[in-house]
Amino acid sequence: MSTAVLSTRSAPSSAASLATSFAASFAASFVLPERFARIPAMAAVALLPWLGVLAVCHETPWVVLDLVEFSALLSLDALLRRRSPAALWAGAAVALLLTGDALADIAFAGPGHAVLAALVMACCIELPLAVVCLLLGRAAAVRA
Repeated sequence: MSTAVLSTRSAPSSAASLATSFAASFAASFVLPERFARIPAMAAVALLPWLGVLAVCHETPWVVLDLVEFSALLSLDALLRRRSPAALWAGAAVALLLTGDALADIAFAGPGHAVLAALVMACCIELPLAVVCLLLGRAAAVRA
């Protein structure tokens, strides 16, 4: 093999490791303020009226999904208050539930304004909350 072939094969791995180390250093330096630890509990409380609306409309699958999100948010809040390293897993579970909910809302939305409403709710509420829960769980795992 020529040296040109060897150098092109090793370049992507060094670039990938550089990108990975940059992402890791950025993630390690990014810490949420302490007041963000209250967000899971506030989100769970804010979910209650929406659960009532869904229950009145007989949307049973969505009620079940939102009840699971509600309990996961409260579990994350309890683990954050205890400063438990298990908050990492709870934060990841909440983020997975919220992301799945956002994708399901978009996928099953009807045409027109329903898709727009699902996209706005996903981009402005569900996905940012998922990121915050991931960051809170990671910060709790680092502190413990």
